[in-house]
Amino acid sequence: MSDALKHECGIALVRLLKPLEYYKEKYGSAFYGIQKMYLLMEKQHNRGQDGAGFASIKLDVKPGQRYISRVRSNQQQPIQDVFAQINGRISEEMAAHPEYANDVQLQKDQLPYVGELFLGHVRYGTFGKNSIESVHPFLRQNNWMHRNLIVAGNFNLTNVKQLFDSLVELGQHPKELADTVTVMEKIGHFLDDEVSDLYQDCKNEGYSKQEASPVISERLNIARILKRASKQWDGGYAMAGLIGHGDAFVFRDPAGIRPAYYYQDDEVAVVASERPVIQTVFNVAFDDVQELEPGHAIIIKKSGKVSVEEIIPALPKKACSFERIYFSRGSDAEIYEERKHLGKLVLPDVLKAIDDDTDNTVFSYIPNTAETSFYGMVEAAQDFLNDRKNTDILNNRNTLTEETLKDLLSVKIRTEKIAIKDAKLRTFITEDSSRDDLVAHVYDVTYGVIKPTDNLVIIDDSIVRGTTLKMSIIKMMDRLNPKRIVVVSSAPQIRYPDCYGIDMAKLEGLIAFQAALALLKERGMEHIIEDVYKKSKAQENLADKDVVNYVTEFYAPFTDQEISDKIAHMLTTPETKAEVKIIFQTVDNLHVACPKNLGDWYFTGDYPTPGGNRVVNRAFINFYEGNDARAY
Repeated sequence: MSDALKHECGIALVRLLKPLEYYKEKYGSAFYGIQKMYLLMEKQHNRGQDGAGFASIKLDVKPGQRYISRVRSNQQQPIQDVFAQINGRISEEMAAHPEYANDVQLQKDQLPYVGELFLGHVRYGTFGKNSIESVHPFLRQNNWMHRNLIVAGNFNLTNVKQLFDSLVELGQHPKELADTVTVMEKIGHFLDDEVSDLYQDCKNEGYSKQEASPVISERLNIARILKRASKQWDGGYAMAGLIGHGDAFVFRDPAGIRPAYYYQDDEVAVVASERPVIQTVFNVAFDDVQELEPGHAIIIKKSGKVSVEEIIPALPKKACSFERIYFSRGSDAEIYEERKHLGKLVLPDVLKAIDDDTDNTVFSYIPNTAETSFYGMVEAAQDFLNDRKNTDILNNRNTLTEETLKDLLSVKIRTEKIAIKDAKLRTFITEDSSRDDLVAHVYDVTYGVIKPTDNLVIIDDSIVRGTTLKMSIIKMMDRLNPKRIVVVSSAPQIRYPDCYGIDMAKLEGLIAFQAALALLKERGMEHIIEDVYKKSKAQENLADKDVVNYVTEFYAPFTDQEISDKIAHMLTTPETKAEVKIIFQTVDNLHVACPKNLGDWYFTGDYPTPGGNRVVNRAFINFYEGNDARAY
């Protein structure tokens, strides 16, 4: 993706199902779980670069012995920093106590982080905050073991204010108006409630206070706690939690917006945000890793029993399609094929833009996430060329000579690596930088492969704000002196904000919105802007379920092509010599390529939860009133 875009976080949960001595004997180390957590988090580094956190729980410890450890980092290399701290502490203790080396029980009793239950998180801060207090996992402490709660997640909720108010009505005093804190306190409230009820049951059954504790741990109903806590949640989430005594869960939203996958054998139960991460780290097959169904939670009891239970009835599945286009690692077998398919499906529009002249066209891509869709586009172009060759041979079979046949068959689709990202320069420039000259040089180009008679087709996975295209890519491509530059997006036009985890909170930041706005003004249709504002404003006091997305009317007067053409005009400067065309994927083709991930609200405005409609209307109100504020 050429535009910098902060987005979804990643979670990793590991529960060892055997005693630590088992892993020492089989794998040579009682630190097996820590090692696997490092790999799971590092393999999901693509999902978070602002911060990382790790928490562990030791099972069956004696009173007075520390059983919860947590470490978080917001350093430039947060995952490495987290595990450097962990390894440093363990190495320091091992060096001071040589007797720990071959005694697994001593390692568990005396070393921090060594345990049976682990939770990790990699984070992108969608609200721009990167203080250590904002880094997951969050910890809610209590002197009762089963009231300790650790929470980390990949989510955004649209109705945090309402949830916050409901906590206040319960008599709580939440320390911060943030969805993570609010979710943790919601779960924590019903966890406390459940523990209190179970304690009363134990008391009625004649158990002493000390005897009641393990009984409460055994009877604790995690599914019921989650059902009660999540009744009012509106958003997309994959929520992970650990209870102090050793229960654990991962809970997915009922529309399946945020992803979660799990694997279990007799040694381990593991959950992560991406399937190939589990495949790679545990060396298991594609079919061994299961997708957690929407509205369900995988629950791992302290006993080691693993179950999957429905928490909220599933809504129509609207799994995020951006997962397939950009966010998730392309090493997933399904995602790899889907991204190639996206490239293939956009080729007909590319051929139209270059007048079917593949002989005088160079195909390339914006590194690095568009590379797979580039392969699909080129494969489709090669098929087109082969069909042309077949037709030429059949039509001229009586006059072909060996030489003319050789010339005909030698024609190939021309592919080159034209754009080269300067990663160090990109890191140096902050997102809100106004240093245009530096931004213009984020990409280098390959000279000497483009002729003045050539079209240059370059594919990106998506176009959000268009800033890097205008300031860097198109300018750099134009230096190669092609006849025509065709910029292709494997995703449709992004027209609406996201409110479920991707950092797209402001309408005016989207190039498609700016294009439609310009068209409305050019054609004397400003009344539509005011009409959408009035309709959106009139809904401010309605319940979420009654709110309608009126921002769709902002785009309604124009065809997709009109908006694409306007975007092309807006992304070029008077100095641009080449003709520039912008091509977007269609929504219909997106669904053909990615049939299991039908969430498309950022393209269509079809939000999967009622809160989404409120967010998009609020975003439009903010735009109209000139409020430089987030819509959620």
